[in-house]
Amino acid sequence: MKRHLWILFAVFLSFVNAGCARKPGPGSALKPTGFGAALVESSGGKQIGATGMVLAQPLVVQVNDEQGAAVTGALVEFSGPAGVSFDPPSGLSDSSGQVTTNVALGGMAGRYQLVAHTSTKAQKPVELKVEEIALGYQQQVGSRLDDKYCARCHSPESSAERVSNYDNLEVKPHPFTEGDTLNKMSDADLTAIISHGGPALNKSPLMPPYGYTLSKNEIEALIAYIRLISDPPYHAAGTVYAQK
Repeated sequence: MKRHLWILFAVFLSFVNAGCARKPGPGSALKPTGFGAALVESSGGKQIGATGMVLAQPLVVQVNDEQGAAVTGALVEFSGPAGVSFDPPSGLSDSSGQVTTNVALGGMAGRYQLVAHTSTKAQKPVELKVEEIALGYQQQVGSRLDDKYCARCHSPESSAERVSNYDNLEVKPHPFTEGDTLNKMSDADLTAIISHGGPALNKSPLMPPYGYTLSKNEIEALIAYIRLISDPPYHAAGTVYAQK
């Protein structure tokens, strides 16, 4: 019996020693071999996605030197608000000076400011800020309604699924991202023009009424979507926003 116990104890010690001697795997301790002076967004900024989901396109940033040439081997790290995750969270720039990461948005609807970090050879920090938009359930409903009823005229861009009618219209509709114009309109104004058409606000009669097509909740969802994607961002009148 004692011999059995000694054997078990010896096996246990071997596992403990093996665990202590195990070398740590590759982590975030990447060693840069190059240093840049600027970070530039290559692609992946200003995307619109659902809360908690990975964005359709990866975020790609490029490290350049003072002359604007790509830098290889520079360390780039990514950070963002609570709930945002990056895969990978850091990386070394490739032969084209680029680092790629997949971004998963947080669980709250809104605008997310992401930051890419690197440093110069003198260890001076260099940052690039990129904004992404996360749609909550209501805004996702609004986005689907936009695709179904609105985008054909309000978006000048055609796609494989939808040919834009924008260029054929004598009076050009405002794209839903056109915050300079739409932010000046109240929710009541947007409700009126969606429900009763352009003439409700002395606008073009080419804008048809959707009051018998969309429910009250659907109109509210469409307005919530418009408010979230507006550029510049929409700030409701009378609302106080926290300062950094």
